[in-house]
Amino acid sequence: MRMILLGPPGAGKGTQAARLEENYGLKQLSSGDTLRAEVAAETPLGLKVKDIMERGDLVSDDIIIDLIANRIMQEDCARGFILDGFIRTVPQAEALDAMLMEKNMGLDAVLLIETDEQELLNRMLGRAAEDGAKARADDNEDVFKKRLDVYHQQTAPLIPYYDGKGVLRRIDGMRDIDTVAADIDKALGFSIY
Repeated sequence: MRMILLGPPGAGKGTQAARLEENYGLKQLSSGDTLRAEVAAETPLGLKVKDIMERGDLVSDDIIIDLIANRIMQEDCARGFILDGFIRTVPQAEALDAMLMEKNMGLDAVLLIETDEQELLNRMLGRAAEDGAKARADDNEDVFKKRLDVYHQQTAPLIPYYDGKGVLRRIDGMRDIDTVAADIDKALGFSIY
């Protein structure tokens, strides 16, 4: 099973990806973790991105696709993978499609975790108030709204792109974690119950 998780910041993509990884042996691939692992291993790709990351610049689409191409061929991705935070723009999606086609692969599903953005903001503010000094640095209203704007400008156009390809599955992300998980399992045709 090869899939992408989409949704605004705070929608629970990481939580659901971790559950899918644990229950079904799929490998969750997040852009930050994978980039840091390449840098730490001092691979040719890692050495290439190290300077870019240290300058705080964004890694180019072609490097991201090369990174995914290398990563999905590793043994721990044999049962499938979940891209979480990698594909953020339509040009990246087009490049991913081309790369997967070269490998005689395709995406099985793109899960869109739909949410009420005001409720997400309220949850984040509540979590920040509860955590106090231990709150995450990005748990503030201005950062959240900026991340949401970036999502709408860059990532939301992926919704009609993947819907047109017939692989988009919509999940109501405003329900409790277990219900969202069960809805994901149904959308993917999984059942562990």
